[in-house]
Amino acid sequence: MTRVAAIDCGTNSIRLLVADADPATGRLTDLDRRMEIVRLGQGVDRTGRLAPEALERTFAACRVYAAAIEELGAEKVRFVATSASRDAENSDTFVQGVLDILGVEPEVVSGDQEAQLSFYGATKELSGSDHLERPFLVVDIGGGSTEFVVGDEEVRAARSVDIGCVRMTERHLVRDGAMIDPPTPERVDAIRADIAAALDLAEQTVPLADAATLVGLAGTVTTVAAVALGLKEYDGAAIHHSRISLEQVREIAERLCASTHEERAAIPAIHPGRVDVIASGALVLLAVMERTGAREVVVSEHDILDGIAWQAALDAE
Repeated sequence: MTRVAAIDCGTNSIRLLVADADPATGRLTDLDRRMEIVRLGQGVDRTGRLAPEALERTFAACRVYAAAIEELGAEKVRFVATSASRDAENSDTFVQGVLDILGVEPEVVSGDQEAQLSFYGATKELSGSDHLERPFLVVDIGGGSTEFVVGDEEVRAARSVDIGCVRMTERHLVRDGAMIDPPTPERVDAIRADIAAALDLAEQTVPLADAATLVGLAGTVTTVAAVALGLKEYDGAAIHHSRISLEQVREIAERLCASTHEERAAIPAIHPGRVDVIASGALVLLAVMERTGAREVVVSEHDILDGIAWQAALDAE
């Protein structure tokens, strides 16, 4: 057993996993798994820089995580940063802040590396299932980007494209600092057009339609699943490996796009930090399902965070 700590810092959220990794059995035993919405990518698509208030929210979460890691005694810590910090002009400020707080330098991974980590984390426990056809298409819908990976036991092809729930929301649903709420049909059409163009790019590298099983990861997908399941509060155990149909995703996306902030906030399964961006995220998931012909999505709570933990364990050997 190796006790590891993995941190995944994305455009919208920062997550921590402290776990005992057992390479002999291929199992991770969670000791602490948590998430904070910090919106690190606030304004990056428009300004190209990380906002000071977004950096401070992220550093505050890092201080809390550092205390948890020290208390649990992790042998190896790995911090992976994704789309927002990869794009920003002032990413050095972010890197130095994380190093000061956690004692490790964040790895600003490429889109392809991000995709491979997501695939490994999501499919390690699915690979032994006799009920799911191969190959898998793993789709990780983040705040700033979406990763597409096709593979069986190993990755065949991967591509990251710049569509995500925060990026699409800020690009199309924010004007003069205020949300267009609910989105107008014209704004929804503009989001759909951006997503379609990004899927065209992804298909240049990843044969999306070749996959037999669609596996969906990250907060947008798990939140849509929670809504589809009618959960009164977020329940990871109920969501993990649930299967949500195309019809359910379409109904939820249409409902979210027609609702106001207050109406979305009243849905108990939606985290407050996702209320303004979940409609855009649902549109990404719907477009992926329509493009690939998937009749359902298998939802995984295990994703890039678990992939980071496994790599940390291997590094510690």
